[in-house]
Amino acid sequence: MSRTDILTEIKQAEAEADAKVAQAEDAQKAALADARRDSVKKIQDAEAQMRSSYESAVAAEKDKLAAEHEAKLVTGRTEADNIDASSKAKKGEAKEFLKNEVERILNVSA
Repeated sequence: MSRTDILTEIKQAEAEADAKVAQAEDAQKAALADARRDSVKKIQDAEAQMRSSYESAVAAEKDKLAAEHEAKLVTGRTEADNIDASSKAKKGEAKEFLKNEVERILNVSA
């Protein structure tokens, strides 16, 4: 082999090595880009799942509180009706008592 042939083979081997290095670097960049995209997607999916869970929990609590509120309103209305009925019944008793007391005072002074 002549010196020119050897130099040509060396240059050719260097060119092939450079091509392989460039190809490996491109593959590495592509893999890194894919990994970044995958991680961003996983983060976005996790955030969406978290938001969905949060919204579901908030909606469930709102429904629970609304039911408790309505139950307390019903209880309050029932108690108010009972107090109203009781006061109406006692109003007659109070009128009768006051009438009797006034009559007693008038009878004592007469």
